[in-house]
Amino acid sequence: MQRNVLEYLEETVKRVPDKIAFANDKTQLTFQQFSDDIRAIGSELIRKGYQKEPVLIYMNKSPEALEGFFGVIESGCFYVPLDEEMPKRRIELIIENTKARVIICDQENLKRVKELPFDGEIMLHEELAKKREDKEKLDKVRRTALDTDPLYVLFTSGSTGMPKGVVGHHRGVIDYIDQLSAVLDFDEESVFGNQAPLYFDACMKDIYPTLKFGATTWLIPHELFLFPVRLVEYLNVHKINTICWVVSALTMISAFGTFKEVVPEYLRTVAFGSEVFPIRQFNLWKRTLPQVRFTNLYGPTEATGMSCYYHADREFSENEVIPIGQPFENTEILLLKGGLEAAQGGEICIRGTCLTHGYYGNKEKTKEAFVQNPLNPYYPELIYRTGDIGKRNAKGELIFVSRKDYQIKHMGHRIELGEIEANVLLVDGIQTACCIYPKEDEKIVLFYTGTLKKAELLMELKQRLPRYMIPNVLFLIEQLPLTPNGKMNRKAMEQFYMDHKKNKRRRTK
Repeated sequence: MQRNVLEYLEETVKRVPDKIAFANDKTQLTFQQFSDDIRAIGSELIRKGYQKEPVLIYMNKSPEALEGFFGVIESGCFYVPLDEEMPKRRIELIIENTKARVIICDQENLKRVKELPFDGEIMLHEELAKKREDKEKLDKVRRTALDTDPLYVLFTSGSTGMPKGVVGHHRGVIDYIDQLSAVLDFDEESVFGNQAPLYFDACMKDIYPTLKFGATTWLIPHELFLFPVRLVEYLNVHKINTICWVVSALTMISAFGTFKEVVPEYLRTVAFGSEVFPIRQFNLWKRTLPQVRFTNLYGPTEATGMSCYYHADREFSENEVIPIGQPFENTEILLLKGGLEAAQGGEICIRGTCLTHGYYGNKEKTKEAFVQNPLNPYYPELIYRTGDIGKRNAKGELIFVSRKDYQIKHMGHRIELGEIEANVLLVDGIQTACCIYPKEDEKIVLFYTGTLKKAELLMELKQRLPRYMIPNVLFLIEQLPLTPNGKMNRKAMEQFYMDHKKNKRRRTK
């Protein structure tokens, strides 16, 4: 029985030692080079006395950063990714929360690290990778390791402004990667194009299958996601055949007419998730690449990664929603309402090996989200409450309805903001759209990109939506703000709206 994610690499390096594992425009690391470097890093951490504790990684997105992650795993510790894209205050809170004694960084970020409120040891990756491997020490660590040992702490956003560190473990990741790989048919010929930042769980869909199968992952430069034609050209140059991206990264390509200039020539697998794929944009991808297998994925960081899948093997009518389908094997989805199974829909709750250990150093938040299964009164069994609302269609397939946060009460009516967005996206001339509902104003605010003027869009929406669902305020902007992970940045939109209000008041005085 596999107990440690490093067993993926150990089997692969015997088989294809000289094959490229991880690459970007500066570095290409073979499996043998990667293995040698992480064993050197792990050995030095052990020699320094770091054991079963968090190790911060502050490095640019690169193959070398992945060496930092897996070097930490070799030592029996668990990695905590940081990144220059993170606000400085967020990094400070993570340092405070983890109380880590050591940071691994690269030369490029050494100055930034020295400016942080951190009084532990700073270790340079460039020096660590040159250290001597100590096989005896590494073997001793492995012999005492358990599959439930922490593997990483990934910090998600907290509703109070305090980031929450999700503690993943070896057993959960092994189960996840095995199930995901079976669903998406990964193999040694897979060439992944990584989109997600390395401090999000989304990157695991590329990194761990690469080690499992002896595949290859290209870390795509972040800036290319602003230039869709160049992005697709990059996919073609590197013969990338598998992408697991957030929806907004895919719609950016299709919505701006990229396929009229260039199409991905080698793609065979496209997995998407984290947001609802606008039907019009999905159909455009499907029509352009009929040979590609498209799969909708759903799942939270707290359940290790994706928990459900649906092979989207057809085009959809405009009034349909792409299902999230069914749970992976060894995972169960419960739809709960008032502590009971809700046939007509309820909060999506998850049970199974995929559940993480909860939030690092935050027992209160852990107890709120990881709760006793109310359907099981006989023995302790935790489920994770996602905060998402779902239902099952006539075929028994799971449908994502909305976030509980995005369900509002407006003019006496309960409204799903996602329903408004879906109708906006059906209007010709609209590329992307997102709704927010600032509580202090109780107004539906719509941000969108496209060619339609506000008045033209309002006229269209009056034909599609009841009066109480018509947005009160519209903003036509060049590009919707996104989070570092590529999701719609609703907090940034709300701040934009509040600033707009303040400026408007000043002008009227």
